[in-house]
Amino acid sequence: MPKRSAGLLMYRRRGGALELLLVHPGGPFWAKKDEGAWSIPKGEYDDGEAPLAVAKREFAEEVGAVPDGDFIDLGEVTQPGRKVVRAFALEGDFDVARLQSNTFEIEWPPKSGRRRSFPEVDRAGWFAPDGARRKILAGQRAFIERLVARVEKGDRM
Repeated sequence: MPKRSAGLLMYRRRGGALELLLVHPGGPFWAKKDEGAWSIPKGEYDDGEAPLAVAKREFAEEVGAVPDGDFIDLGEVTQPGRKVVRAFALEGDFDVARLQSNTFEIEWPPKSGRRRSFPEVDRAGWFAPDGARRKILAGQRAFIERLVARVEKGDRM
């Protein structure tokens, strides 16, 4: 059975232009990766958990802000490795200078016997759709397309 994750794609309008909030994963593996490495704030969930509740929880844990408002279901995508990600969009605003992420611990450097703690998310940023398409993991790019299509159609958001 594939792993399942749920997350939030926050968006805002600045001077009539759409901007999307993405996060960069923390830790040594991602430290020198940029384009194609960013993500929506998200996390795994088990059967029986409500995806929207998980998406809200993970946003709060990874970003440090509790999301509230009208959520829009952007559906699911299957990322490489068969992970299924469900996303919801939310109009809002967040000051990226206030990012406050939870941490995880790993042995670092490998085989050193020392454990180090790293933030799950080391930075966040607002991007125009074209920039977000370059930054986000390829497997999540469809969420940007779905959100932009709804905005262009003039769906109430």
